[in-house]
Amino acid sequence: MKGIYTFTMLVLLICSGALAQTKTFQNPLLPSGADPFSTYHNGYYYYTNTLQNKLVLWKTKNLANIADAESKTIWTPPEGTMYSKEIWAPEFHIFDGKWYVYFAADDGDNNNHRMYVLENKSEDPFQGNWEFKGKVAANPDRWAIDGNVFKHEGELFMIWSGWEGDTNGQQNIYIAKMENPWTINTNRVLISEPTYVWEKQGDLDDEINPPHVNVNEGPQYLEHDGEIFIVYSANGCWTDYYSLGLLEFTGDDLLDPSAWKKYDEPIFKKSEENSVYAPGHNSFFKSPDGTEDWILYHANSNPGDGCGGKRSPRMQKIEWNEDGTPNLGVPVSEETVLKIPSENK
Repeated sequence: MKGIYTFTMLVLLICSGALAQTKTFQNPLLPSGADPFSTYHNGYYYYTNTLQNKLVLWKTKNLANIADAESKTIWTPPEGTMYSKEIWAPEFHIFDGKWYVYFAADDGDNNNHRMYVLENKSEDPFQGNWEFKGKVAANPDRWAIDGNVFKHEGELFMIWSGWEGDTNGQQNIYIAKMENPWTINTNRVLISEPTYVWEKQGDLDDEINPPHVNVNEGPQYLEHDGEIFIVYSANGCWTDYYSLGLLEFTGDDLLDPSAWKKYDEPIFKKSEENSVYAPGHNSFFKSPDGTEDWILYHANSNPGDGCGGKRSPRMQKIEWNEDGTPNLGVPVSEETVLKIPSENK
């Protein structure tokens, strides 16, 4: 009897330990995965990140367990098209009961990068067919990446990073209104361009990529208590200075450039103390019970890791300042043990 009792207690201890482990996590969530994005629907998080040559969707109840989540390749591009190569920063959204995935792609020549969209009418994005709806382009139709689509007062808008002309002078943030999830029906409007040193300083000793990199990219819509923000990535992703900046909507018309206030300091940047470098290209999500706001972002673990496969997805809870602006804090170290997002009771 004593042996049975001891065995039972051991099983209970192991089980309770495993349960406790599921309630905490440490970054990074995966060894590699740039431009992470998630959508919460019917009790599950649907996660994706840049894979360059295909679109993959993960499904999990807890983003901290993304490494063990169910996954599916939902689309592989046909060869020989303008969207066959360099598939970047996919985002899955639900509008009017249908699933849409937005992504940037080209034909192997970065100068031809544009935004594209697929549609799935199924309730479950792992089921049904993903139909290619085409290119999503504003007037003028110029280089475009990192599209983020959101609904405001019943109307759809897209924000993205683009060039002013046909050559890469700098990357700006643009906005336009959409007629439907695959069609922009207004001219693009410039709402942010690199102006501060921290947006364009580069690595000062880098001879390959000059100091003045002039990049605003990865814009993400964020709303809290009726206030609207856009959090964007600044500087070159290949530098350790890649960081997040903030735009605040202060007017009545999202398409009015003067309605956007730009903050003069980054709100999220590298932490040498915590060994987190080049944190950026983020998205936001709420905890399952809706009480917490979280940031999902990629970063490097070492200086000089650059803009390749060493970028790994991470997440942490954010707070809100008294003036209503987001407080993203400092990117936590890989040794920091965090509680998982608050679950439904």
